[in-house]
Amino acid sequence: MDILKISEKIRPACRESMKKAVTRQESLAKPPGSLGGLEDISVRIAGMTGRVINSVDKACVAVFCADNGVCEEGIASAPQSVTMAQTINFTRRLTGVGALAKSFGSELLIVDMGVKYKIPAGLYDEAPLRDTHKIIDRRIRPNRGETDNIAKGPAMTAEEAERAIETGLEMADAIAGAGYEIMGVGEMGIGNTSTSAALLSAISGRDAEETVGRGGGVNDRGFARKKEIVNKVSEGYRRGGGIHTAEQMLEALKLMGGFDICAMTGAYLGAAGNRMPVVIDGYISVVAALAAAIICPAAKDYMIASHKSFERGYTMAVEMLGLKPFMALDMRLGEGSGCPPAFKIIKGACDVMANMATFEEAAIDDGYLEEIRSEEKFRK
Repeated sequence: MDILKISEKIRPACRESMKKAVTRQESLAKPPGSLGGLEDISVRIAGMTGRVINSVDKACVAVFCADNGVCEEGIASAPQSVTMAQTINFTRRLTGVGALAKSFGSELLIVDMGVKYKIPAGLYDEAPLRDTHKIIDRRIRPNRGETDNIAKGPAMTAEEAERAIETGLEMADAIAGAGYEIMGVGEMGIGNTSTSAALLSAISGRDAEETVGRGGGVNDRGFARKKEIVNKVSEGYRRGGGIHTAEQMLEALKLMGGFDICAMTGAYLGAAGNRMPVVIDGYISVVAALAAAIICPAAKDYMIASHKSFERGYTMAVEMLGLKPFMALDMRLGEGSGCPPAFKIIKGACDVMANMATFEEAAIDDGYLEEIRSEEKFRK
């Protein structure tokens, strides 16, 4: 599969539908702009789907699970057995995103991209979403699981990176095909704040001091080693002023990415290909979103940033995307945990567009707003 050719088929958001959505927002019985970001969300959703009135009742978070060989450098606070344990716990809805998905009425699609430690065979299924309490087996390296250590060489081969991206595309297609109206992108993988920081340094041209955080709480020695590795593996791209082309981005994913991040990148591309809104979670999720936007700039039109992650580097990445998160909760769990609450806010934005009365329907003369409208008062 040629990732670049697939990307060329992705169309930007429909500007005509967005104009119609703005017109409807201005006709609703409220002062112009008074619902702030909710108005912006509803307009963007219209551009994604091509419809002014939208429903986002059925939502699913794709959670891509994988381990990273760089963990042998002592850069993580948790053992890699946690990846295996939490991947299993996703099926039981006992993790953060699991509990939130259950609370907010959304589903999970759990995908094993390369978990190092063995998961019981009975927990696997081959068909996405046939049973959302099973794990989809798409392990890139069935016998080993994790990627190679980026401190010593490339994380994976070009063929492996492509297969991981294709898996993300497959899962987005499955979510759309099952009738879901919005999706989120999450992950589970010990060591993936290191791979994310390396990619962000390569993309942005910034050094590790600006992209590396402590992740789950690594000690001082591990933190110093983490920054050293990120600077080493991203050095060539930083010298060149960052990543500017799709080809460079695909090469960087192979060199310093993870199977999870590659799949997440593909999921964003797949959502855009299906004209489906896709919610960004935290740091790892936003770096994968940035990678997808470099591969295909039009994919950015379908992305919605949920919460402002506490992790260092998140703000840089989301600003590079030109997006603004609408929740400030100091979250840094990952897993896609920011997506279920975000889905409900987005649903509210769409429901206002669909169900709020216009001035005419409410029998209100809106002449008193002429001055406000003409002078753009009360707008951001």
